Amino acid sequence: MALWSSDTNGVPDRVLLARRGLTRGTKVARNEISERVVARVFPVTRPVTRQQRRSFVPLIKNRYGKGRVRIMRVHRDGDKQDVSQLSIKVMLEGDFGRAYTDADNSTSTSTDTMKNIVNATARENTALQTEPFCQVLAQRYLDLYPQVVSVAITAHETKWTRLVIDGVPHPHSFVRDDNGKPFVELHATRDGMTMSSGLDNFVFMKSTQSGWENYYTDKYSTIQPTNDRIAATSMVATWTWSGTPADYAATNATILQTLLREFATTYSPSVQNSLYRMGEKALAAVPEISEISMACPNLHFIPLNLSAFGLDNNNDVFLPTEEPHGQIECTVGRG
Repeated sequence: MALWSSDTNGVPDRVLLARRGLTRGTKVARNEISERVVARVFPVTRPVTRQQRRSFVPLIKNRYGKGRVRIMRVHRDGDKQDVSQLSIKVMLEGDFGRAYTDADNSTSTSTDTMKNIVNATARENTALQTEPFCQVLAQRYLDLYPQVVSVAITAHETKWTRLVIDGVPHPHSFVRDDNGKPFVELHATRDGMTMSSGLDNFVFMKSTQSGWENYYTDKYSTIQPTNDRIAATSMVATWTWSGTPADYAATNATILQTLLREFATTYSPSVQNSLYRMGEKALAAVPEISEISMACPNLHFIPLNLSAFGLDNNNDVFLPTEEPHGQIECTVGRG
């Protein structure tokens, strides 16, 4: 469909016509109204050029890349082997606008090539932990392509835990650990990198030492206060690196254990307060992180009413439910 443009200098046709007592059907003589007014009242339409068309629909932002690039790295150290299974997403920003506006692909590398770079980098770096591997991968895109301005990498890990046989860690056998999915998010430019690590869908609970009391109420409030309830959640936690630890995997484990220790060993007057204190402890334990964010949906356990059977329920039997759920989130950082 063709686009057309006209110029009336912002004055509506009906206003110009009314000033002369004219209508669109009126014949206008050159000596009755200036050519300038005629041109503004009855402008000549003309085709819009490609450049003008872009002014109507500007390309605001763009990026592209490759998602769900799945790799398994095996690193051999004598008889011992370590494994790392990742699903990686790579997104590039840079001088790629012409591919959208002009159908000019001359600056755009294929997404299949991006996938091949992941595979080759994995082969050359089997020993690297996920965080430094993502750093090396991002730098490779920046080094290869001068038209790239920034690289965003997200890596989700499938956890494999080493089997212990007769009390001895087995050198090359593992079981999959599906409680929580570790991830790394990295953004790299030619001026530097920012990186976060975290854990998605990590489920934990305690069966007591949790409450909800002294809260604001109104006519819509129906929930009863309690100082003894089950507290359970499926946490998404993200921590931002400001320094480089000696061992990323060990430091990530320290962060998780610190969060769980605070959760398990202290009374929780609210999920909100527990999350704040958990984040506070994590920052104190690991100086290499600058902040930690946690998003925790409540996994509810509702006490069942057993009075119809002549039975009481002293917080012994519950109905597990996940919908609808409370959603508690916070970010704790250094002052």
